[in-house]
Amino acid sequence: MSSLSSESVATLKSALRGEALQPGDATYEEARQIWNAMIERRPALIVRCRGCADVRQTVAFARETGLPLAVRGGGHNIAGSALCDGGIVIDLSPMKSVRVEPATRRAYVEPGATLGDFDHEAQAFGLATPLGINSTTGVAGLTLGGGFGWLSRRFGMSVDNLVAADIVTADGDLLRASADENADLFWAIRGGGGNFGVVTMFEFALHPVGPEIYGGLVVLPFDAAKEALVKYREAVETMPEDLTVWSVSRLAPPLPFLPPEVHGKPIIAFAICYSGPLENGPNAVEVVRRFGKPYGEHLGPMPYAAWQQAFDPLLTPGARNYWKSHNLATLPDGLIDTLTDAIATLPSPQCEIFFGQIGGATLRVAPDAMAYPNRDALYVMNVHGRWTDPADDARCVAWARDFFEASAPYALGSVYVNFLTDDERTRVEAAYGPNMDRLVAVKTRYDPHNLFRHNQNIRPEGSAEGSQ
Repeated sequence: MSSLSSESVATLKSALRGEALQPGDATYEEARQIWNAMIERRPALIVRCRGCADVRQTVAFARETGLPLAVRGGGHNIAGSALCDGGIVIDLSPMKSVRVEPATRRAYVEPGATLGDFDHEAQAFGLATPLGINSTTGVAGLTLGGGFGWLSRRFGMSVDNLVAADIVTADGDLLRASADENADLFWAIRGGGGNFGVVTMFEFALHPVGPEIYGGLVVLPFDAAKEALVKYREAVETMPEDLTVWSVSRLAPPLPFLPPEVHGKPIIAFAICYSGPLENGPNAVEVVRRFGKPYGEHLGPMPYAAWQQAFDPLLTPGARNYWKSHNLATLPDGLIDTLTDAIATLPSPQCEIFFGQIGGATLRVAPDAMAYPNRDALYVMNVHGRWTDPADDARCVAWARDFFEASAPYALGSVYVNFLTDDERTRVEAAYGPNMDRLVAVKTRYDPHNLFRHNQNIRPEGSAEGSQ
């Protein structure tokens, strides 16, 4: 393992268009902040890249120095893979370009772009692709792990809509990965995370969506949750693919359409996005309105880009976050009872448990068509522990783990890799299942020394953990 000399850093800086920050530099502390405040790491060098040339220089520098290497896109990854202690961070956040070609329905997206950046450009032409639910999330990390959101039932996972990517590999080559070029690499990056290199450009297929959708929230008292979830479970069987409904169980935030006396009480909210014809919206969401007598509801036409930002106030950076996740094929009674027990013991007003409905188009791709394999998941469940005081760490983490263990008998056994926390590296194989051996083979070809290992790591053949 090497250390950084001032001469080597000066040489790197002279080769960059971006900037290289070290501890003590004016903007270093700000540059090492990421979304999850539980992650506290101090890199030796943060290189804020402004283009592919900077990325290639920094990959070569990391390879030559032997220091740990992390890659930051949006900095949202729950496990904190965007930072490493004492190593080098390739910070892609300055690379935010999003170029849309409406005639071909293609978007060309740099890895520092957020969902908000993407939607701003694509919605100018009434176009979209399935991405997540929080506008400050980075497109890169979300996509490389699979990616899903409000449009996935119609158009599939984010990786199902990835047409091609430019990627800097461990040896510094810039490769184009697509169905026709470096097809094994293209297979691997569609779900395999940042294990194979640094993507410097994503090419997505776009679909006509918006600029308005019909949606919103229906909020019920949690006492009605069991009956509502049984009705939800039944409704899903015949729900059209242009309607997506997620359930969120938590304490009521101070939403303006809820009476003040409801704020802070246990609720189950059904979040709805209908992307079909606006005039059909009221009829499409009526099934959800019949789940029970609500505390309140807010439904109607709204800009798709605004709906993509609707949950931003509950997902701001700087809080402490700990997640546990399962993939589900159904919502059995036993799971609903387990949910009821967990909501009765919420350790923080910000903690929540959601069932994110996918299915539809996500099921119509073969499990081995790309690295993301979980084509039998109808719901992605996330136990979202969230709080602000470090003194609450043990209590909130224990709550999340307890529900995770109690709900395990009702789960598929697989997991969405983007929801794995830093202490769940043993579940990487569960994330990839039957695709793991092929992923190891691709990793061995493109990154035999495991340079890109600060992630939910797929180790190359013959590599011990942490080796380079």
